[in-house]
Amino acid sequence: MTEHVIGLIWDAWRTKKKGANAIAQRQRARLADMVAHAKARSPYYRELYRDLPEKVQNIEQLPMTDKKTLMGSFDDWVTDGEVTLKKVRGLVADPDRVGERFVGRYTVASTSGTTGRPGLFLTDDRTMAVVSAMALRTLTTWLGFDDFVRLVRGGGRAAFNEAPGHTPTGVSAARSRRSARGRKRILPMPVHTPVAELVSRLNAFRPAILASYASTSKLLAIEQKAGRLNIRPVLVVSFAEELSVDDYDHIAEAFDAKVGNTYAASECQFLSYSCEHKWLHVNADWVILEPVDADYRPVLPGKHSHTVLLTNLANRVQPILRYDLGDSILQRPDPCPCGNPLPAIRVHGRSSEVLTFPTPGGEQVTIPPLAFEIDHLPGLALSQIVQTEPARLRVRLLIDVGADPDTVWEKAHAELKRVLADHGLNHVAVERAEEPPEQTKGGKFRQVIPLSDAPPPAANSRRLP
Repeated sequence: MTEHVIGLIWDAWRTKKKGANAIAQRQRARLADMVAHAKARSPYYRELYRDLPEKVQNIEQLPMTDKKTLMGSFDDWVTDGEVTLKKVRGLVADPDRVGERFVGRYTVASTSGTTGRPGLFLTDDRTMAVVSAMALRTLTTWLGFDDFVRLVRGGGRAAFNEAPGHTPTGVSAARSRRSARGRKRILPMPVHTPVAELVSRLNAFRPAILASYASTSKLLAIEQKAGRLNIRPVLVVSFAEELSVDDYDHIAEAFDAKVGNTYAASECQFLSYSCEHKWLHVNADWVILEPVDADYRPVLPGKHSHTVLLTNLANRVQPILRYDLGDSILQRPDPCPCGNPLPAIRVHGRSSEVLTFPTPGGEQVTIPPLAFEIDHLPGLALSQIVQTEPARLRVRLLIDVGADPDTVWEKAHAELKRVLADHGLNHVAVERAEEPPEQTKGGKFRQVIPLSDAPPPAANSRRLP
């Protein structure tokens, strides 16, 4: 494994140094290899690709896939006969098994994503080796020699935001905590933790790296500027949500630190990383991103796409080829001024906003949207929380087949009230909507809709005290 990672690191450095032609060559070779592997080992792809030529020259020859289709064909999609949907669901149903190796060789993460269909994604050792190589590529882009010296002097301590359960961040945090070194050097920050408590923990821990959801990074920058938070990280890493150009500058100024941003997904954890000019560079030697319009026709650089098709060239247990990721992106039409030959994009489909509530004393409390993530609850397929008034939330639920709606609602209500109580917001009403989660015009499901974006409340709602 170590030798494999070292080889990948060397290959990544050499390929990027040689420029765009070398990157494209690596991409084509790895695509041909992945297509051949998928046809040989996956019954789903064998059938899907039955009319394709022996050697695929152009990725547009491949038909598209999506989460709903792949999850509906899970047992035929995967390339390992020991992996079945029933077994994977058994693991993710147990909160005590977060981060556990599945059949001794895979890591499993679950996500509802933004398309309204829960996903179960496996990561094999080959992919983890690529993740490590791309992480080093990212860090050496963000940090100079002096920064790495400061990291070492700071003990390499990192504070890490995590969502509950078998989410990608929850799995990463659980695996880190299993080693004594990880327990000493990593401070988990659950997304539902009140800001005041986060400030207290961070002041005591003094992280050299602060890694959090973008909305949490912005909140903590406010606390740092106000003097309540007093840490000196070398690097602030934001992920999962969009950062505007102003957000980068605001966070960097507040912490006097380097700021990095990543755009990734459960389907591809090593997708891209930001540069000094606030563009995200796609690791195109291991990833193919195709911006397309609503009819899945290619969108030229410089124009916003309707969605984007993802091809992961590393994961061999769960091949992801021309997969509709559901995000809108814009690809830079000219070379990025930072000099990086990897394609540069900006993402416009993953922005998220905090919810702000009034306290009885007239103050304002802000909570990151991921603190309200409840889709891990048993029997709940999808949730959508709408702030209809300053102190009122309307909760739309999509219940799994066979689950009791009232039981699921009671658990969801209790979880949301607990989060609110942790922030001193017991007075905020939580009501149950009759309608299910609603899609945006672009076909996405926003998990949290702030008051500024919420439609007028409907009459057909029920409330628990």
